[in-house]
Amino acid sequence: MTEEVEVVVVGGGQAGVAMSEHLGSAGIPHIVLERGRIAEKWRTGRWDSLVANGPAWHDRFPGLEFDIDPDGFPSKEQVADYFAAYAEKISAPIRCGVEVTRVRKRAGAPGFRVETSDGSIDARFVVVATGPFQRPVFPAIIPETGMVAQLHSSSYRNPEQLAPGGVLVVGAGSSGVQIASELRASGRQVYLSVGPHERPPRRYRGRDFVWWLGVLGKWDAVTPPRGAEHVTIAVSGANGGHTIDFRDLEAQGIHLLGRTIGFEDGRVRFASDLRESIAAGDASLLSLLEEADAYVSDNGLDLPEEPEAHRLGAAPAGASKSAHELDFAGAEVKSVVWATGYTTDYTWLQVDVLDQNGRPRHQRGVSVEPGLYFLGLPWLSRRGSSFIWGVWHDAKYIADQIAIQRGYFAYGEGRMVDAFEGDAVLAEVRER
Repeated sequence: MTEEVEVVVVGGGQAGVAMSEHLGSAGIPHIVLERGRIAEKWRTGRWDSLVANGPAWHDRFPGLEFDIDPDGFPSKEQVADYFAAYAEKISAPIRCGVEVTRVRKRAGAPGFRVETSDGSIDARFVVVATGPFQRPVFPAIIPETGMVAQLHSSSYRNPEQLAPGGVLVVGAGSSGVQIASELRASGRQVYLSVGPHERPPRRYRGRDFVWWLGVLGKWDAVTPPRGAEHVTIAVSGANGGHTIDFRDLEAQGIHLLGRTIGFEDGRVRFASDLRESIAAGDASLLSLLEEADAYVSDNGLDLPEEPEAHRLGAAPAGASKSAHELDFAGAEVKSVVWATGYTTDYTWLQVDVLDQNGRPRHQRGVSVEPGLYFLGLPWLSRRGSSFIWGVWHDAKYIADQIAIQRGYFAYGEGRMVDAFEGDAVLAEVRER
């Protein structure tokens, strides 16, 4: 028997929970399918000491606060528990332990056939809420020779997990710098491969950087700057939150290197771009500080000045070298942690909505295939789309679009549904 439902939401993380809230508020029948537990990736797809990068007052849904200091940074377990509690609060119809194996258009009928590990479901609408962190990006640079153990940051848990010896961490976004710092604090010799990045201040003039991005309108940017579509953000909520400075990492004893570009005869090769990457990161920080100062002046705000934040000091000593190599044997490096991000995985989505690079073709989450929607992706509608609060607002827009389409379908079926009130307003259409 094939079950029938109006909307199927694929994924029970932050995007799926947000989507369920807005569909429920609109009175739209739906189910959410999650192959693990609610917010499973927060529990089992991150390292032990991970905390959120945004403060609790900001990175949340409007309907529930975190049970911690609003300026604190919740642990990964607290984030997962938050979404589980939110799902219970809104009575979200989430089915855990159900994996979606295929979605395809129905032949000769509207909607989609959703095949799962628990049977088939016919749905008029499908929302893909699986997010951007589906498949780890694992560059094929260092061969699997057994010389070193290689793992992605998604599989890293703690320093004790790794074999004794030095560690090369590739990637200097939030994950890479936090893992490198943790490994160094455990007594390891650590090498950090740094690429292009933005480096905002954690706090400036008494406000967290998320506040500054808000009042300066940067969260609402609709497209990334040219060439910056995949630039990582070096910011941390660890240890109460702090501004990341690669000078500090070098002072801790971490060896800074450029981008990892090759491997030969037991040696890793790095690009001679470390100075440029750090200088560009510094420039992004100083630019934000200057915009913040101008905002304070223009609006007459009483926020304490921080002139020392503009004084960055000399470039890290390692940045003065023009080229880099690392001999695994000579440096006694036994492990490589690839903090190189993720990509999406839509192998189960057998509907013609992806471009030649496998990216969804959509406008604000509304795909080119009527009835199919995407939620939780970076830059879905704005810079903040992949953040907790941004997902909530994008979900509201998509729920409105589904309600509008239901109104059109209802007219054809001899009834009328108010597109903004869901099923709360229902009237028969007089036959003509």
